Amino acid sequence: MIQGKRILVVEDEFIVAAMLCDTLEDEGAVPVGPVGRLGEALDAVAAGGFDAVVLDWNLAGEPSLPIAAALAERGIPFVIATGYGSVEAPFNDRPILGKPYISGQLIAKLSAFFQA
Repeated sequence: MIQGKRILVVEDEFIVAAMLCDTLEDEGAVPVGPVGRLGEALDAVAAGGFDAVVLDWNLAGEPSLPIAAALAERGIPFVIATGYGSVEAPFNDRPILGKPYISGQLIAKLSAFFQA
């Protein structure tokens, strides 16, 4: 259940980010962002104020590895969104969300972070 959870959306495609935010709102979550560039995402992670992250693995041609490292360092759970099917170590054990997004899979992966 993600109702009331603040979810940072890191996605460089505006339409995809908007649809993702709509899906989160439909489930009662509070989308934060979206942010679409590496520097913006790192600033958002440093500022905090969210419970989990949906992280696009490729932001305008830049890998999201530094963002994943910052999230892991802070203990913030994240789902990696990618159209490539997998990501490199050390984050290849994190939940992967294939693109295009399937809303039910997104919600299931995020909800797993908050199950007692």
